[in-house]
Amino acid sequence: MKVLFCASEAVPYAASGGLGDVAGSLPKALYDEGVEVHVVLPLYGQTKEKYGEQLEYLTNFNVTLGWRTQYCGVFKLEKDGVVYYFLDNEYYFKRNGLYGHFDDGERFAFFSKAILEMLVNIDFYPDIIHTNDWQTALVNLYINVYYRQMPKFYNIKTVFTIHNIAYQGQYGREINDSILGIPGNYVHQLEYENCANFMKAAIETADKVTTVSPTYAKEILDPWFSHGLDPLLRERQHKLWGILNGIDYVGYNPETDKGIVANFTSEDFAAGKAACKAELRDIFGLDEGDAPIAAVVSRLVEHKGFDLVKNVAEGLINEGYQLVVLGTGEAQYEDFFSYLAYKYPGKVGVKLAFIPALARKIYAGSDIFIMPSKSEPCGLSQMIALRYGTVPIVRETGGLKDSVHDSQDGEGNGFTFANYNSSELYDCCMRAYNGYQDKEGWAMLVKRAMESDCSWAVSAKEYIRMYENTMSLWHI
Repeated sequence: MKVLFCASEAVPYAASGGLGDVAGSLPKALYDEGVEVHVVLPLYGQTKEKYGEQLEYLTNFNVTLGWRTQYCGVFKLEKDGVVYYFLDNEYYFKRNGLYGHFDDGERFAFFSKAILEMLVNIDFYPDIIHTNDWQTALVNLYINVYYRQMPKFYNIKTVFTIHNIAYQGQYGREINDSILGIPGNYVHQLEYENCANFMKAAIETADKVTTVSPTYAKEILDPWFSHGLDPLLRERQHKLWGILNGIDYVGYNPETDKGIVANFTSEDFAAGKAACKAELRDIFGLDEGDAPIAAVVSRLVEHKGFDLVKNVAEGLINEGYQLVVLGTGEAQYEDFFSYLAYKYPGKVGVKLAFIPALARKIYAGSDIFIMPSKSEPCGLSQMIALRYGTVPIVRETGGLKDSVHDSQDGEGNGFTFANYNSSELYDCCMRAYNGYQDKEGWAMLVKRAMESDCSWAVSAKEYIRMYENTMSLWHI
């Protein structure tokens, strides 16, 4: 099986969030399961600056986009068995930052069409083209409009993954005439609610549509979660799959992690966790003692549930919790946590920054990880916490529900609550606090958390099953 994985970012070449983590890890996991995987990315200026000497030039061609004809160069490198292609156009991609430019619609329409032109010009014949989020969504439409009649493309199947339905690539309808060039008999597949909607086009035209967790696949059929796409998704529900993301079990491994003060395993974690906790207290200036440390590593924004955290934080501190917070975001939350650190010295430590090296120390040294998101398509933080034996408290939404299961029955790996309200979060935190007092029971819970399998190996097998199902489909 041959797969072309299309993404606007991938670790380590360029990344801004969860998509970059997925695109950097899933292809390698698929390769380990016997799939031939090629990945295609934009050649951003920062990528060329750092990896330029490793790149091999393959070819170049022109891409027609509306009335424009634009150059595109193709470069290649191989890493861990995966072939990476980088598409070069300095006008579109030699900029500061990956996204947020006035012409992002044009930039990623170019990228989407250039991916298919690349396949015309190189010797690679994928069985599956797997696109991700709105930035590569138009590949699914362009292949049907302009390329399906070519023998090389006739049998290629397409898969589109929604990583976050909130970001759909919505533009005025005039973008089609000036840039996209979708002919009139296909334009209905692009337009939605009087806009050009890139994600809508992919949902309409891809052979399969996946999301990053089974629960999120169900949630986006509901208007509360769908950002307006639920009617379309219910019509296309037959092609919808939910596959839970994983994390890199080599990169996140408490047994070998050189970024933490002491290593540990699920069979022998007491001394290592204690040393990591002591270092964490020292870093954040927390009081000595046996109080449980609850951690937050996140963007400090509303949909991550921080209005709930604001309502319960002082109560938890007064009950005996210590709290560490790492992240940046909305001023109201930054100000609140700064106030807590000022009011409760020795009990609250806050760093308003994103420092990956410190995040690892927090995952390893904390006892409890709080993640009460309003919505969470998958979430990776709770999986990293599990890997390092830090027990998650999560709301039952998206990938949080699929990866963390309540320990009330003695079988789970964390603590969960269902409804989005402060009292349920508080009660859940107090159940965790009381569980922490039972040292023997808590040790069993930490062991179960660490032995939870959130690896990409599990996800890769499910993706392969989905690919095989997709390849059995016929194009009409």
